[in-house]
Amino acid sequence: MKHLYDFQLIEAVARTGSMRRAAEDLNLTGSALNRRIRRFEADFGFDIFERLPGGVRLNPAGELLLQHYRGTRSDLARVRSQVADLSGERRGHVSIACSQALTPYFLPEQIARYRAQHPGVTFAVKVGDRDQAEEQLATFASDLALVFEPVYLVDFKVIQCVPQRIHAILAADDPLAAKPELRLRDVLARPYVLPSARYGVRHLLELAARKRQWTLAPVVESDSFDLIRHYALHERAIGFQIPIGLRPSEDNRLVFRPLAESDVPAGDLFLGQKQGRTLPVASARFSMQIAGAIAEISG
Repeated sequence: MKHLYDFQLIEAVARTGSMRRAAEDLNLTGSALNRRIRRFEADFGFDIFERLPGGVRLNPAGELLLQHYRGTRSDLARVRSQVADLSGERRGHVSIACSQALTPYFLPEQIARYRAQHPGVTFAVKVGDRDQAEEQLATFASDLALVFEPVYLVDFKVIQCVPQRIHAILAADDPLAAKPELRLRDVLARPYVLPSARYGVRHLLELAARKRQWTLAPVVESDSFDLIRHYALHERAIGFQIPIGLRPSEDNRLVFRPLAESDVPAGDLFLGQKQGRTLPVASARFSMQIAGAIAEISG
């Protein structure tokens, strides 16, 4: 464990791509940081950084080394969590990467439920798109990922998967609100708001439109699901979301209607972890709770 601090320095340099910027972040002098890295490389027997005119970057040996450190850090967190369990006092830290749809209702409820039983456990929730979530798992930055319709499943172990139909979000007094299910041609004939291309909802709508040789032309495009949800109150526009991220509007001004599956097939909400990784106790127990909760959604 004597090199753990060195690894933290290496990770900071790799993240910033600069000895100077990393030193500033770490409250060190650039010369002190450079000496420490050089000393580590001498002990290790290999250079781990390429020195470039504009900064530094990890070479292949450095990438292997950093991946080893992240795996070791994960294993150490798991052992600490297991040792805490021996004393009957659950502690630990759970990091989860998730889609925006999970943040308004589902995850706050699940985290509060878990912490009611295990108040010593802390959480980090990292919101991003599907690619970012998988990157978080690959680099051990997150223990779990809960994402809608991931594009890539390389090194992704699926713990639970449930279908989610895309719903249209519209004003309660909109004529389309009288229908229990909406056709894609009807909603696309109106002004509509879409998430950017990196999100699963947009991906499925693009596939459905392309099948019919239609081109999507949103009046507004945004990475904010809050904006998409509330813009339906303006311009008589229509937004889109999956049901896990929706609740009845408190002021009864918004309603949600599913799109016909013959037009847009349901996507999948995946809970997963890095393939081959043994999770810390707190993260493993929380994943069991989440798996049960999302299984009830499709039940």
